[in-house]
Amino acid sequence: MDREEIDRVFTPAARAALEFFPIDTGDLTPVSLSENVTFKVTDRRDGGAYVLRLHRPGYHTLAELDSEHAWIRALDEAGVEVPKPVAARDGRNYVPVTIAATGEQRFAGVVRWTEGRLLSGVLAERGDQRAVENYFTQLGALTAAMHNQSSAWQPPPHFTRHHLDADGLMGDAPHWGPFWEHHLLSAAERGLLLDSRKRMHAWLSRLGKEASGYSLIHSDMHPGNILVDGERLTVIDFDDAGFGWHQYDSAVVLTYWQSKPDAAAIDRAFLDGYRVVRPVPDAALAGIQMFRLIRWMASIGWFHQRPEVKRPAVFEERKAWVLEQCATLQRTRLSAGDF
Repeated sequence: MDREEIDRVFTPAARAALEFFPIDTGDLTPVSLSENVTFKVTDRRDGGAYVLRLHRPGYHTLAELDSEHAWIRALDEAGVEVPKPVAARDGRNYVPVTIAATGEQRFAGVVRWTEGRLLSGVLAERGDQRAVENYFTQLGALTAAMHNQSSAWQPPPHFTRHHLDADGLMGDAPHWGPFWEHHLLSAAERGLLLDSRKRMHAWLSRLGKEASGYSLIHSDMHPGNILVDGERLTVIDFDDAGFGWHQYDSAVVLTYWQSKPDAAAIDRAFLDGYRVVRPVPDAALAGIQMFRLIRWMASIGWFHQRPEVKRPAVFEERKAWVLEQCATLQRTRLSAGDF
């Protein structure tokens, strides 16, 4: 869908939603169409900028979206750089709107606009190894700060988000879809993934869920969800945030760079930054390698559920890596805990 089509289909609903918020709507510009439809809004009274998001139907309930805003506000109060939510005039976090062109119902929410560039774009331009390592050191510290906040925070009553636990990641109906059913997999490859899923589900089921290692996590903190503005890093897009293991959160960051020749140095930089903010023993990080595999298996499921989304150029590389790792598990008869 091109920008003109986005404007035709979604802009009327965006303008209708903004009537409920304390914004005198001026410019309204589509920013992106992925799972959600995002607009940049300018308040004509003072030039203030905001983000309006029309959330995809069926992914989160209103209670889950309200909970997302509750955690973002708590992170902001703890000093973590996040987009600041804006409530509607009547105090609601989200308002329902109808997309007339499609008939679908969506919830609309608003946060303040955050200046900056996506870290993924900044990294793509960097030839300086030290600069890249420095960004990942900052990412490690940022991830640890979020884990500090979430492991100590008591969510308010009625707080609800999904769980990325054994069932949520490797169950019969995982959160991001049945990855073993992707149409690009052969029958033998499906069998291999199902065998590995069974092993990993058993391993995850044995892991503890103490708050020190299992709490609210962003779960999608790759550099495409980090904004850079000078020395400031801001975490955006909490759409996938839920309860999960801290190791999974860290694995998401590290899988972004794992195919690069200097991946080991990036891993060290990230963990060095993490440990400055949140001391953690080596044993607590031992599962990150397995969570890398789980992350890429989950991403295959995501693309299986979203066939309309163009797969990235590295998709085949990721799939090949997943199959290689799963074959190692099966061939050596290792359990996930031995991986």
